[in-house]
Amino acid sequence: MSQTIGATRLAYSRVWHQISASTPHPTLSTIKAPPEAVTPPSLGRLASRIAVLLMGKHKPIWDPSTDCGDYVVVTGCAALYTTGMKKYRKRYFRHNTRPGSLQTITMDVLMEKHGGAEVLRKAVSGMLPKNRLRDKRMLRLKVFEGEAHPYKKNIIQFGGKTVGSDGWEAVVRAVRDTDKATIN
Repeated sequence: MSQTIGATRLAYSRVWHQISASTPHPTLSTIKAPPEAVTPPSLGRLASRIAVLLMGKHKPIWDPSTDCGDYVVVTGCAALYTTGMKKYRKRYFRHNTRPGSLQTITMDVLMEKHGGAEVLRKAVSGMLPKNRLRDKRMLRLKVFEGEAHPYKKNIIQFGGKTVGSDGWEAVVRAVRDTDKATIN
């Protein structure tokens, strides 16, 4: 949408998305061959999808210099899925610019200390552009270890069914069919 054709106010509005880090996902999964082998989304695929939503790249009005991204609520981070030996070999570094102050910590130790939420935050932060909008975008990321969170009323719903949950496409079709019947 451009500013000369149509209103862009609706496109700039922020929407709440919910993503579960522990439930299997058909499109973000790494193993797709047999249907029963669908895994939860791996850390990298999950973080890249979250980064796209936080930046607003999924919207038609996306511009690198504007902050038009949405809110993202991630649940189930205690069971983050990583492939291979990353959980034990991936290291995170800290340095306070003093000689000899380089600190390293592995992913499994970081998950024990701070939980999977901190690991996901670091992954998403690394996938966002390194500019002055990164801190504002990271504030819109809400990460929880379990399935409970206080933002249930904010998540996108269509016909009383949360978008992305099981059976929401049937609700959308039913509402659209009733709308077509009333129009005709």
